[in-house]
Amino acid sequence: MENPVMESHADSPPRGRPALPAQGAGPRIGILVVAYNAEATLERTLDRIPKDFRSRIAEILILDDASSDGTFTAGCRWSQLEGMPPTVVMRHTKNLGYGGNQKAGYALAAERGLDIVVLLHGDGQYAPELLPEMVAPIERGECEAVFGSRMKDPGGALGGGMPLYKWLGNRVLTRIENGLLGSSLSEFHSGYRAYSVAALRRLPIDRNTDAFDFDTQIIVQLLDAGMRIREIPVPTYYGDEICYVNGLRYAKDVVKDVLEYRLALKGFGTCPWIPKPAEYAFKEGDGSSHAAVLRVMRTMPPGRVLDVGCSGGEFAARLEELGHTVTGLDFIEVPGVRERCSRFVLADLEQGLPAEIGEEYDYVVAADVIEHLSRPEEVLRGLRDVLVPGGRLLLSVPNFSHWYARLRVAVGAFGYDRRGILDETHLRFFTRAGLRRTIRASGFDELRLTSTGSPFWSVLGAGPVAGGLGAASRLLTRVRPTLFGYQYVAVLTPHAAQTIVAGEHVDVQDILNRQYAPAERAGHVGAPS
Repeated sequence: MENPVMESHADSPPRGRPALPAQGAGPRIGILVVAYNAEATLERTLDRIPKDFRSRIAEILILDDASSDGTFTAGCRWSQLEGMPPTVVMRHTKNLGYGGNQKAGYALAAERGLDIVVLLHGDGQYAPELLPEMVAPIERGECEAVFGSRMKDPGGALGGGMPLYKWLGNRVLTRIENGLLGSSLSEFHSGYRAYSVAALRRLPIDRNTDAFDFDTQIIVQLLDAGMRIREIPVPTYYGDEICYVNGLRYAKDVVKDVLEYRLALKGFGTCPWIPKPAEYAFKEGDGSSHAAVLRVMRTMPPGRVLDVGCSGGEFAARLEELGHTVTGLDFIEVPGVRERCSRFVLADLEQGLPAEIGEEYDYVVAADVIEHLSRPEEVLRGLRDVLVPGGRLLLSVPNFSHWYARLRVAVGAFGYDRRGILDETHLRFFTRAGLRRTIRASGFDELRLTSTGSPFWSVLGAGPVAGGLGAASRLLTRVRPTLFGYQYVAVLTPHAAQTIVAGEHVDVQDILNRQYAPAERAGHVGAPS
């Protein structure tokens, strides 16, 4: 639902129609001015935009976030002055918050066809005189974002009037954030920024917070996407403007954001403002269910394999190296998958198995697949039918009765993660007993059912701590797999029980089907002959 706004335009077309390009062949540069109760400072701040730079500005967007003073009027008044760049002044009738105001501004910048947008605060805390320097690295193609840093010049921040407690907080938080993200920015908390609008389109900024830690989340998104950030030194200015930031809450929020991101990389939590990779990153020998399935496949003679949920084909490529011929099946096509397997079929298993996969497979691999399906039994029956007699289905599912899931439920902290047992895309949860019921109902016999230990390596990385915990987990899994087993890995074969009738081998299922067919049931009297 859109928030209602009031708009004023000067020398610009109505909203929804791109403005005419500024003079020259360079990129369309926009200045996004976020303002809240900035009536006393807004016009003075805008007056400081260098006169020789104004002709390069395609449009200035002034967004008043439901101020209680005359900020909107001040913006309109300035926009009507002779010789000013084309300007749009907007007033939200509901306060969107610092982050929400930026979201609205960046959406407007994209809508109006801008190539570069510079974030400028209406209170004058950041120097408009440096606008040419802010956009230059993006114009040269050196980066996707430029940050004005008050910390690059030693002593500059304190000399510019930054209170000592804010300086200390800035330095401590920046050090923590750099340490957790592996970055080397001199400052995380500057609000003076320039962005490539094309880069912003690639980031899910609409999922970001509306609060002041929006700026931290967008840094994390840039780094996660592998985009380049440049910093330039900017002077520090503290005047009599009112600060609306609760320092302690802000510090808590930015640390929470970075920790949430780090945990999301390990699979914990959902972190909706960071895109989730579509491809499963398989690593041979990592202790995962895929590695366990590969160990089993190494003992099998080469044959035709259907790899259900093949992702990018990394697992299929290893099977091909063993001499198997692999048909990959998935609902998305990850780039490169067709080069890693003999054949690839694109299909959604919720619609059933596609006919084009064919039949007569020696092996079917469904590693971490059926828990994502609303009707796994139906898919398993379909997989049974494409196997040759005596073929093998190698199946793996997470163990919902693992201590991690039990603990989350017991302490009232149940929630979904990005992957693992509580993956947010799981539609079904399995215990060992539940899995065995599903196996039998789908027409398979269980040849082997084993459990894997907890993947401490994925959280702690390689090292003695992870190695020691992994060894302990494997031992405990052997003692009590229902509590300590992280995933179940099953080797199955289609049920093929037979009985002897008049000297002939007859499939038991065929007899049952005939015995209880509706037509025969309707005329049934006494025992079957």
